[in-house]
Amino acid sequence: MSQQYVFPPAERWTIPTTEGQGFPVRRVYCVGRNYAAHAIEMGHDPNAEPPFFFQKNPENLDSSGSFPYPQQSEDVHHEVELLVALQSGGVGVCVEDALDMVWGYAPALDMTCRDLQADAKKRGRPWVSAKAFESSAPCGLLVPAQTTGQPSTGAITLDVNGDRRQEGDLSQLIWKVPEVISFLSRQFALAAGDVILTGTPAGVGPVQRGDELVASVEGVGAFSVRVY
Repeated sequence: MSQQYVFPPAERWTIPTTEGQGFPVRRVYCVGRNYAAHAIEMGHDPNAEPPFFFQKNPENLDSSGSFPYPQQSEDVHHEVELLVALQSGGVGVCVEDALDMVWGYAPALDMTCRDLQADAKKRGRPWVSAKAFESSAPCGLLVPAQTTGQPSTGAITLDVNGDRRQEGDLSQLIWKVPEVISFLSRQFALAAGDVILTGTPAGVGPVQRGDELVASVEGVGAFSVRVY
């Protein structure tokens, strides 16, 4: 007998790919302070800790090209990142096997309510309201790894209204993509559909309504998003 529900379940959230198919998202993991310069600008020692993670919701991934400024914040910041999408999973994955799990890559933004995050830090509380609010992860098209290869170098940039605000290189990641996947798999059972945002370079800063943001990862792609 088929499963009966108290109401019809929501459809699986998807993000678009360059192949014209939707990528079904299971979970969204984010790596904190994974570029040394960004860790320093946020007041932390980049050599003092192993990688740590927080989560967003699948529905936070938004490829519409628009970002609604959240009403609960007065200080929303941009953070450009490389998005990694997994086609398979596992527990205790070896670094050497990690890239076999990757379906593809995309440029993305980890939008952050910096005022809410600062208050949560001060109170010793989780960052959920600062990181997992609606449409908090704008993203571009997901490109298969068969097309991009496995990018370990390349410029990652963010422009606001034509002015360069963030600029780094994937080679500057403290914890590289295979290491992030391996370390994450020691804490969670990874599976197909999981998405990882790998951290942001220095230069994070506020956005305003009307701003146009252009996020780019060399060899992967670029996309623009309008704040309203």
